[in-house]
Amino acid sequence: MDQDGLERALLAKALDGDQASLVELLESVGPRVRGRIDPKIGRHLRITVDVDDVMQVTYLEAVTRIDSFEGDLPGFVAWLTRIAENNVIDAGRMAEAAKRPNPRNRVTGGSNAESMVALVEAIGATVTTPSKVAAANEIGGALERSLAKLPEVYARVIRLYDLKGMNAASVGQELGKSEGAVYMLRARAHDRLRDVLGSESQFFTVHG
Repeated sequence: MDQDGLERALLAKALDGDQASLVELLESVGPRVRGRIDPKIGRHLRITVDVDDVMQVTYLEAVTRIDSFEGDLPGFVAWLTRIAENNVIDAGRMAEAAKRPNPRNRVTGGSNAESMVALVEAIGATVTTPSKVAAANEIGGALERSLAKLPEVYARVIRLYDLKGMNAASVGQELGKSEGAVYMLRARAHDRLRDVLGSESQFFTVHG
């Protein structure tokens, strides 16, 4: 069987839930995606992000999102490339935001309730209850339920960065990741949290 045929067979098995086949497929097509992405990492961004960071987070997202993919082998490569491109974009955006943090989105030293509200606002959600007490209680419960549904590393990034107020460098040391990887993981974690949060409470409106 030639390489193309092998990759198509691996994709079919991966879509049937065979994780080992997915990992082998990622190892096979990854260099192609890497070659497309590396030139898109600007010189200023390479201070905190390199292509290894991008591919590491891209593979993680692919493993946790494979059940959402529908298509053939070229479509899979394009899908993986889009994930990688989004990681590069988000890493740049979050690195710039970290230089001039919005106090409403990062509450270092604030109360846990303030940090939770800031996190909800950061992902584009609105609390619809008029009661501040009810909102605080509801946010805490909904966030805990939602974080439990995320991949572990995504939940840890949110807990450390958004809720504890640690900076990306400190979170990276805690997780054994680079600063750039933390920015990308946080972006993907926010995406996933946004997906699940609205279903956890009647008090949230989540904006895409």
